[in-house]
Amino acid sequence: MPEKSKQGTNRRTFVKQAGGAMVAASMDARSYARVLGANDRIRLGQLGCGDRSEGHVHMVQLASKRMPVETVAVCDIWSLARERRAAQVKKVFNFDPQLYKYSEEMLARKDIDGVMIATGDFQHAKLCAEVVRAGKDCYVEKPFANVLSEAKEARDAVKASKQVVQMGTQHRSQPYPLAVRDIIRSGRIGKVVHIEQEWNVNEERWRFTPMDTGINREMLMDTNMEWRKWMYDRKSKLREEDTDWHRWLLGKPYQPFDPHVYLEFRLYKDYSSGIFDQWMSHGSDLVHLWTDETYPESVVANGGVFVWKDGRQNPDTCVASVTYPNGFLYTYKTLFGNSYRSFSRIHGRDGTIVNYGGEGASLFTVSSEGGRQELDPGDSGPVYTKLPIVAPVDDREEVVQVPGAPPPNSLGPDDDDVTHLMNWLTAMQSRKEPNATVDHGFSHAIVIIMAAQSYWSGKKLYWDPKNEEIVDHPI
Repeated sequence: MPEKSKQGTNRRTFVKQAGGAMVAASMDARSYARVLGANDRIRLGQLGCGDRSEGHVHMVQLASKRMPVETVAVCDIWSLARERRAAQVKKVFNFDPQLYKYSEEMLARKDIDGVMIATGDFQHAKLCAEVVRAGKDCYVEKPFANVLSEAKEARDAVKASKQVVQMGTQHRSQPYPLAVRDIIRSGRIGKVVHIEQEWNVNEERWRFTPMDTGINREMLMDTNMEWRKWMYDRKSKLREEDTDWHRWLLGKPYQPFDPHVYLEFRLYKDYSSGIFDQWMSHGSDLVHLWTDETYPESVVANGGVFVWKDGRQNPDTCVASVTYPNGFLYTYKTLFGNSYRSFSRIHGRDGTIVNYGGEGASLFTVSSEGGRQELDPGDSGPVYTKLPIVAPVDDREEVVQVPGAPPPNSLGPDDDDVTHLMNWLTAMQSRKEPNATVDHGFSHAIVIIMAAQSYWSGKKLYWDPKNEEIVDHPI
């Protein structure tokens, strides 16, 4: 399936597309079973060929410079998407990958070792389960799931298999978030009482799909353009006859074909929770990494569509407040109407860790500012009279450094950082757990599902860990 699309079933199409791959596909699975060695070439399929899939192929290209790995197949129900991804593979690996419309066709190939999923948010869990049941290792983009029953089913399918599954929450493999985890574990800032994240942009995020529009950044910044009229009058390159709309819905209630919903699914509540799915999945996963927590105690969320009144359903401004069993508060906030100084802060009884930048930023500082020695800013705390604000000398503020890692900055590595993919590939060879396991994916899924349900219901919700259910009363 695609980053913005998915699959159906047509065996004659499969025979025509598979061509020379039919020999491998017809082999008995047991006769092909093998353990990957360090020198074996790892053969990957790309399931979902939208924008994020472009990054997946790029990461495989980077990884191929370090170990024998290649993309040998691409699969998407939208013909244009799979053709574009195949062209990218041809360009970077200098051979033509096999093209598939439907996932079961690609998964029938016995010579594919792993599959990378970059489809719509609501399709991840179901497709992950399909991949592991086919005996393939899997790299699945976040969010792991946005429906609780599907999160449980996919998690159980992974655990019942012998497959190596990596969540796409790549910060678990990056040096600076891991260094922060170690600082917290060392006790330097004391007991964590609050973690706060505010990750902002000043744009209509996820409304425009570059593959479909030809829009560039200069046009996005042109305030004179008549966006609203253009939005729904434009003729999409996506035609219903070039895809499989019923397959894309993947069990969701039927509605007439709409290319904007198909390509901009992150804006529509039946298919995504938008900010919660896309960004809070990363945010909550970092909280779990830093604190060793696995599930929330309660979640309440609020917000609305305050800026981009373009027909979207999911909020462009939101905040969620999460409590955890170990006794701390996590607050998450995103604005799409102002991009001022995104940040994260970890407040401990004896000090504070601050991150400068949005999701993925690598510039962290740690100091004793805010600790017990500063009971009240008006009394014993610091008084600031000039900019830039830095902690008093006695609070020993320092930038977190990691030997051998790139210098930290407010952006951090881009989404195509190869480190996390390399962790998955080496785990495939060793048959050991990767850095971001299915349990980690299930944990962030609980948080974002509760946040979305709270936002739409207006209720504070609670997690029942024994029964693994979301309830509206304290446990």
